[in-house]
Amino acid sequence: MGRFRDALEGPGLAAIAEVKRRSPSAGDLRPEADPARLARDFERAGAAAVSILVDERFGGSLDDLRTARAATDAPLLAKGFFRTEVELDELREGGADAVLVLLRDLPDDRAAALIAHARQLGLDTLVEAHDAVELERAVRLGADPIGVNARDLATFRIDRRAQLELVARAPRDRVVVAESGISSRAGGAEAELAGANAILVGSALMRAGDPGEKLSELIRRPLVKVCGLTRAEDVGAAAEAGADLAGFVLASESPRRAEQVLSVPDGMLSVAVLVGELRDEPEADLVQLYAREGDHRGRDAVLLREGREVARVADLPWQQADPDHLRRASALRGRLMLAGGLSPENVAEAIAAVSPWAVDASSSLELEPGIKDHERIRAFVAAAR
Repeated sequence: MGRFRDALEGPGLAAIAEVKRRSPSAGDLRPEADPARLARDFERAGAAAVSILVDERFGGSLDDLRTARAATDAPLLAKGFFRTEVELDELREGGADAVLVLLRDLPDDRAAALIAHARQLGLDTLVEAHDAVELERAVRLGADPIGVNARDLATFRIDRRAQLELVARAPRDRVVVAESGISSRAGGAEAELAGANAILVGSALMRAGDPGEKLSELIRRPLVKVCGLTRAEDVGAAAEAGADLAGFVLASESPRRAEQVLSVPDGMLSVAVLVGELRDEPEADLVQLYAREGDHRGRDAVLLREGREVARVADLPWQQADPDHLRRASALRGRLMLAGGLSPENVAEAIAAVSPWAVDASSSLELEPGIKDHERIRAFVAAAR
């Protein structure tokens, strides 16, 4: 395996930032894009790799690859519609570390030949699938990494649901890249929780005033959850403040119980908070499930996606304090959401001590149970950032 794949396999969610002047579906995105400057900016912003469109239909060329190669040490993915070994030779000479192999355009024998030739050249291949049949083909061909594109190249329609289902089905021993349709931290986190090691983002970066800053925003952690929401106007305030997760407590004994999981805007994920046994799956993106201890919740919880544990939640005991809470949380391994007594005043200190994947606040952001103080929400999100 080469350095492109290795760069995507590390802990956390990696990002491949794409240089793309135009799109056949959206038209011009950033016609004046400078591959050298963008590649440097993306590397500084935390990109694990940089993707360069070398196809003229996207306003790209092989010179763009050469220019980016001279400007950055980051692994470079050359993207285009490649069919021959000669093309791979040119891309390797131009500075590529990896090339796209698009199964939509290639029969298995041609795809296998390109993968084998790329390996001889020291190139990684990002083998891209768009549906279940292509995913099965990619697995059978030994593809690693595998790209799962949310965009149908025939209709240009984005289907994130279908993409996430395929990501979840991909073998866990392969590096999986979720491509297209991601424009927010929550969108990236959604792919991550489905099983993606990395996201590939192009259009959202090219449309941004500052592409590097937009990339930093997409991969910045921790995520921020505002919990105990019961009103649509409070959901809106949390979204406007920049929160990523909206929590709805469905436990009957809670003073901030919501009647249902409310709709959340694009760029947010909904979280149903339950106590006790999970019976019917609620209409939410995620479930935060606590054990029941007598007539109240247990201390910690698990975060579930379609019934599968994707994170742990470190919380305080029911209506109790714990001076060792942060030290205890910092010792927990894996993806962690930190909850329990967080507020605008202490969340920055808590993040520094624990380095969590997400932070969760509820009662400290209220005027009364279930009714949020919008100023406190804004202050919490700003402090967590």
